[in-house]
Amino acid sequence: MRKVDFLLFVNMGFLASLAAIVTTSRAGAAVSTAGNLYEMDAIAAAYIGGAAVSGGIGRVSGAIIGALIMGVLNMGLSIMAVDSAWQQTIKGLVLLLAVAVDIIGKRRTEA
Repeated sequence: MRKVDFLLFVNMGFLASLAAIVTTSRAGAAVSTAGNLYEMDAIAAAYIGGAAVSGGIGRVSGAIIGALIMGVLNMGLSIMAVDSAWQQTIKGLVLLLAVAVDIIGKRRTEA
C-alpha cells in the first residue's frame, strides 16, 4: 500500500511539472497568475465527466471527456470574444448544472 501511495505521488508530481512546462511555454514566460482559476475547470471537468458529488463514482475516460467539453467551452467563449468575467460566470453555471443533474439523477435512482 505504501508503494502504491509513493508511486501515486511521484506520478502526480511528474504530471504537475509537465503541466507547468506546457503552461509556461504557452505564456512565453513564467507568470505568477498563469494557473488562476484552473481548479474550477478541473472540478467542472470531473463532474461533467460523471464523478458523483458524494464520491465513489466516476471513470478516467469520463473525466477526459469532461475536460474536452470544458476545453471546447473555453475556446468557444474566447473565440466569441466573451468578457473574462462572463466566461467565469458561464463556466460556473455549467458546473452548477452538472452538479444539479448528478443530484437529481441520484435521487431518482434512490426512489
